[in-house]
Amino acid sequence: MRRLATSILIALAPIWASADELPRVVSVNLCTDQLVMLIADPGQIVSLTELSDDPRSSSLAREAELFAKNNARAESIAITTPDIVVAGAYSDPLLIDMLRRIGIEVVQFSLTTTIDEVPEQLRKMGEVLNRSERAEYLAREFETELSKRTEIDDSAPMGAFFYPNGFTLGEGTLSHSILTAGGARNLSVDLGFSGNGRVSLEQMVLNTPDFLISSPKYSGFSQSEDVMTHPALQAAPVMYSSADWVCGTPAVLRAVSEVKAMVQRITTAQ
Repeated sequence: MRRLATSILIALAPIWASADELPRVVSVNLCTDQLVMLIADPGQIVSLTELSDDPRSSSLAREAELFAKNNARAESIAITTPDIVVAGAYSDPLLIDMLRRIGIEVVQFSLTTTIDEVPEQLRKMGEVLNRSERAEYLAREFETELSKRTEIDDSAPMGAFFYPNGFTLGEGTLSHSILTAGGARNLSVDLGFSGNGRVSLEQMVLNTPDFLISSPKYSGFSQSEDVMTHPALQAAPVMYSSADWVCGTPAVLRAVSEVKAMVQRITTAQ
């Protein structure tokens, strides 16, 4: 799965139309940045967000270095005369309204809450950018991999999302979908969480998860991160989520592979 995810991300797109015949696009959302880079002809891309080349945020940070960045301000975007602006469902409504008022088409993409929605996001971006054949290729490759999933049962290892300040992720989140696709149960779901919330250190200790999913520590000192490294949790191995867990793109397959590796490690040790 890891190899397939990488091949999907770096595959060269065949040219079915010249860039001059395709709509010029600006992205104002981190996740649409990545969908655009996967599907667009490079000549279509006017600009991406300022976060697009941040490796902690984007799975395609290195690729994003090649493109201009925007500051998500309507005036500066309008000057670049894009044909289409792509945005997230929760992008700044004032920005979206202003762009539409000055005659720029804006297409918004919903938040991806399960890996099963990734093909739909790819196909939608393909339609927006007039690159449907490219998007269909990526979507079918992704669906082929999803078809190999096996259902988990009550004997599957238990993973627990435990981020700074006890932040956790439950049902209805992309991270939960990645975790279960990798063959693990989610402690937050057993505790009744839907969406996100917070769990206490005591809850973690009492429920003894088989492994933790957390985030790498930033440099410097933060009390909010202390809870993640408490001695009471040292028996549980930790895996760190990355930019691959953030957006509904084929990069989630790498995250699923990492979960599978952890599940294999735990079941082998039992």
